[in-house]
Amino acid sequence: MASFAVSGATLGVVRAGGGASSARSGAERRGGVDSPPLLFRKKDSSRAVLSCAGATGKVLVPGSGSDDLLTTDEPAAAGPAQPEEESQMPEDMEQTAEANTTGGAEDKLESSEPTQGIVETITDVVTNGVKELAVEDKPRVIPKPGDGQKIYKIDPMLEDFRSHLDYRYSEYKRIRAAIEQHEGGLDAFSRGYEKLGFTRNAEGITYREWAPGAQSAALVGDFNNWNSNADTMTRNEYGVWEIFLPNNADGSPAIPHGSRVKIRMDTPSGVKDSISAWIKFSVQAPGEIPYNGIYYDPPEEEKFVFQHPQPKQPKSLRIYESHIGMSSPEPKINTYANFRDEVLPRIKKLGYNAVQIMAIQEHSYYASFGYHVTNFFAPSSRFGTPEDLKSLIDRAHELGLLVLMDIVHSHSSNNTLDGLNGFDGTDTHYFHGGPRGHHWMWDSRLFNYGSWEVLRFLLSNARWWLEEYKFDGFRFDGVTSMMYTHHGLQVTFTGNYGEYFGFATDVDAVVYLMLVNDLIHGLYPDAVAIGEDVSGMPTFCIPVQDGGVGFDYRLHMAVADKWIELLKQSDESWKMGDIVHTLTNRRWSEKCVTYAESHDQALVGDKTIAFWLMDKDMYDFMALDRPSTPRIDRGIALHKMIRLVTMGLGGEGYLNFMGNEFGHPEWIDFPRGPQVLPNGSVLPGNNNSYDKCRRRFDLGDADFLRYHGMQEFDQAMHHLEERYGFMTSEHQYVSRKHEEDKVIIFERGDLVFVFNFHWSNSFFDYRVGCSKPGKYKVALDSDDGLFGGFSRLDHGVDYFTTEHPHDNRPRSFSVYAPSRTAVVYALTE
Repeated sequence: MASFAVSGATLGVVRAGGGASSARSGAERRGGVDSPPLLFRKKDSSRAVLSCAGATGKVLVPGSGSDDLLTTDEPAAAGPAQPEEESQMPEDMEQTAEANTTGGAEDKLESSEPTQGIVETITDVVTNGVKELAVEDKPRVIPKPGDGQKIYKIDPMLEDFRSHLDYRYSEYKRIRAAIEQHEGGLDAFSRGYEKLGFTRNAEGITYREWAPGAQSAALVGDFNNWNSNADTMTRNEYGVWEIFLPNNADGSPAIPHGSRVKIRMDTPSGVKDSISAWIKFSVQAPGEIPYNGIYYDPPEEEKFVFQHPQPKQPKSLRIYESHIGMSSPEPKINTYANFRDEVLPRIKKLGYNAVQIMAIQEHSYYASFGYHVTNFFAPSSRFGTPEDLKSLIDRAHELGLLVLMDIVHSHSSNNTLDGLNGFDGTDTHYFHGGPRGHHWMWDSRLFNYGSWEVLRFLLSNARWWLEEYKFDGFRFDGVTSMMYTHHGLQVTFTGNYGEYFGFATDVDAVVYLMLVNDLIHGLYPDAVAIGEDVSGMPTFCIPVQDGGVGFDYRLHMAVADKWIELLKQSDESWKMGDIVHTLTNRRWSEKCVTYAESHDQALVGDKTIAFWLMDKDMYDFMALDRPSTPRIDRGIALHKMIRLVTMGLGGEGYLNFMGNEFGHPEWIDFPRGPQVLPNGSVLPGNNNSYDKCRRRFDLGDADFLRYHGMQEFDQAMHHLEERYGFMTSEHQYVSRKHEEDKVIIFERGDLVFVFNFHWSNSFFDYRVGCSKPGKYKVALDSDDGLFGGFSRLDHGVDYFTTEHPHDNRPRSFSVYAPSRTAVVYALTE
């Protein structure tokens, strides 16, 4: 056995020529049957529903005593089918949609009987040789579609676009009904990983792959010396290739855990080896460029067992955005285990209640930040094994932290060696063909959301991470790119509703988002779904049953852009009304996650807020035993104020990228060599250095550096929100936006926030309007010495309201408002 070192773990790999091809017990290896191989049985129905991978127009109707096939107008062509560019939905969906949307509980899959709720094969031969595992009967239910009409009551302006929105909802209902009819429901449809890819039962291993463009296929790997003649696969009429490998004579699996596997196909573009689209783990061997698919099936004693329950969804989200690989202070790729032991306790101490992890799905190009995914079901092996990731998530749950995954369903890597691009030798396998299937700015492939098998793949992928790894939800990347055929590029969204509901809208993609939100919220009621949308599409965060897209939160991206715009100017020219408008400009009743900066602002070519504010002075004047500079004093003060006003006014959730809480210096630059551009010019690399691909947590922890005060302020800010819950308070009122004074005052819950952005003027006896009478005390003061301030306020002072109306508020009290300071006053009695 050879081995791959994977971030502290070792995976055994059988070398070619090893003893993996020992005698088989029982049946010989065999390919799949020519008939459609998979069935679901439905309760009280004479029609079992075909789980047809790659439906091309035929639908099997068992239960009638024969293997009759219903065919659509176009019969399947003989020989290998070429994937179509248009929607690959069965044409009879539309006729059955109405009947299926009214189905009740009798349409659910059963698992109470041994032969129901399990994957079956059609022929007795395969049934005897391949026993699938039973599907657990869970009480969770995906709700039936509603009428989709409530959106017009929520937002009457949508009436002018009723034709588009009603069409969108009818398409959603049609596909939901077709899934119910042909697959047994969204619950069963989203468990594609139980049928495709590698599955194992007591008798052996079954491998299935949807590759309709391939003329022949064979399973190859270390276990059979990479011999393409040893284990040839059989194709059914739906383009699914299959092979069954019985156990060895000694009962061991035919493919050892940890060994390399690929599918070798004769395709229209030539013979190629591909990693299974459903592979659960892939590894880049030392010294090699392509990744290898790994058959990952550890023995029971090595499998991680979750010990701690998943936390309930909190009322407000305070998200710590993280990247495992760059989470070490050392210039190296960090591991799941180190993140679990070193970073998670830090996140908890800072007061965040959720950690959002980037770059989980395997990506061959490290510098893509995880957004050019090659293996959608595999956690990145750079950081450790799947069991290590599970241990990390379980530890986060023990600490009471939600774990959100930054999931990429908006596009796929252009890589043909490791990823889905050209998987079966065609351009239209998982993606649109031609220019529509290529994102010219991202250099990546774009999914065809109108394809039946793409829906199965992506819905199953979302469920896999929730089910197998116990993630608590997702931040969906690039949703704007999905929802519009122009992908939001070279387009300015002005808020005109015609920009959202027209020919530029990709209805197939929006329907997919509705389906995945149905799945998430139906089967995992406490899961969180956040959509990254810069367009501001109406209905985005309205439940699907009411006609919306179904997200819980919109990622409010305009706020960070506004801060960068302002930081390029002197703060003397900042407009208070402009800041307030940007922070509060969001749709009524739709929740937002807001941030002052995320990973985007930290990438090479841009600057963090701290670096915009303090620039090169950060190198020499952050030690407390050395004199400060006006730039440092200004930068630290505004850094705190920007973050607090963003959390205070920006939305119902807040996000921060790791390290930025203490003003992490410089930028992020992944290790890279020189790159030759298409025009022939050379883009210099950084000598593959990890120096700027790490997080210097030691700076924030060092009490002799000014970074420490900024970190302490961030922690105090989150603990204030935890105590008072102001982000989700229904009471919010902005009473003052004074351009001359540079003052912003607003109420949220029982708190009154006073921001004095003036660079030199401090105000004595400054009157602050409020709604509730009583005694107020300082709850948070950005000028506190603990936070690197000048301690100009006495926190022991009580502030009593008077019946003196001010700024359209019925009462008021007077305060001292120091320059460049934010103070939060809490009603105490």
